[in-house]
Amino acid sequence: MKLLTFLLLFSVCILAARVLEMLKIEILQPVLTRLHIPAPKFTLNEIIAAAAQKHQISPAFVKSIIAAESGFSQAAVSPKGAVGLMQLMPETAREFGADPSVPEQNIDAGAHYLSWLLQRYAGKRDALKRAIAAYNAGPGAVERYRGIPPYRETRTYVTRVLRFYKKYEPTYTLASLQLPRKRPNKSLG
Repeated sequence: MKLLTFLLLFSVCILAARVLEMLKIEILQPVLTRLHIPAPKFTLNEIIAAAAQKHQISPAFVKSIIAAESGFSQAAVSPKGAVGLMQLMPETAREFGADPSVPEQNIDAGAHYLSWLLQRYAGKRDALKRAIAAYNAGPGAVERYRGIPPYRETRTYVTRVLRFYKKYEPTYTLASLQLPRKRPNKSLG
């Protein structure tokens, strides 16, 4: 008798599971598909601002590197194999845990690398120029020459990035003036 009851309950459970599976596939799935609301895409400026804030560097600086590196093209690939907006070398992207073909990850990793370079040269004469040169020619070249390497490409690159920076910085300065300021927390008492 117990075995018969068990088999009957087991059969009912299997039947119920199959009915629920059919309901899920035939009824619920089409409804859920119609109700799916995709997340909004972020603009390039929003991605740049978020990465810059996360890594505590100027968004105008990040945007300047992107302008000089890829001209804002996420599909850009250099002859040396650098990928995407900030033209990350695959090994650099891996080092920062990023897929360079995904714009958000590319910009985040590039901003992280720029932040690291700025910290590395903090306190040095022409720290910003050294960081820009290192982004282009590598930190080893900047160390070897104790400053901007004498490579024509790197010197031109530093000049281009600084020109873009001068162009973009006023935009971000004005935007920051329009943001609501945080009020200091006042203690109760």
